Amino acid sequence: MVSSRQKKILVIEDDEDIRTVVATRLKRAGYETTIATDGRDGLRHFYGDRPDLIVLDVAMPVMDGWQVLERLREVSDIPVLILTAATQERDKLRGLRSGADDYITKPFSGEELLARVEVALRRAGSSAEEPGSISYSDSEIAIDFPKHEVFAHGELVELSSTEFRLLTVLTRNANQVLSQDQLLDEVWGREYVGSLDVVRLYVGYLRRKIERDQEAPTLVETVRGFGYRYRRPAP
Repeated sequence: MVSSRQKKILVIEDDEDIRTVVATRLKRAGYETTIATDGRDGLRHFYGDRPDLIVLDVAMPVMDGWQVLERLREVSDIPVLILTAATQERDKLRGLRSGADDYITKPFSGEELLARVEVALRRAGSSAEEPGSISYSDSEIAIDFPKHEVFAHGELVELSSTEFRLLTVLTRNANQVLSQDQLLDEVWGREYVGSLDVVRLYVGYLRRKIERDQEAPTLVETVRGFGYRYRRPAP
């Protein structure tokens, strides 16, 4: 079980009754909990409080959950659990494709909420194993694994923890094709229950930061029908 000690959770929910129930349940489980009543207030708390996980409602005034999630994913891969009354599959897929870590449909039990929170925090806290060498380099990329530093084309680039784990797995298997299922297991863990689309999403994020031209990637290649490959460039 993941220890909840000092873990901070931000609950962004406009419904007072649901907000109170969720916050109370989390506090009783030992989490430090902050609440926000709309999307804009939620972003202020995110930047000010630096939570470890966010429980995010979709239908809210001022700024809805989709807009908040989009803003969050521009700067962070903090675990986000979507909390909504929407039950249609397209809504669930939208959330997962937008970068949410999990999706909880109202009504839900306190036990389900805590279980999903625990899994998301454990997954976020795990790091990819780094056997063998402590660095990787080729003519385009240099990685210092212990320091979690990445240089692309001579420039230091800032990667989120998930992006770093993804690049680690790809470069440690350079020139080998890895399926989306393999990447999901290696980067997000076998307990991850979300969509495979999260792999495509983070490959896109990674390409923006390490490719010279993300529209014509030469490092992280898509192998149609199979998965992705980091092609080690020639010296």
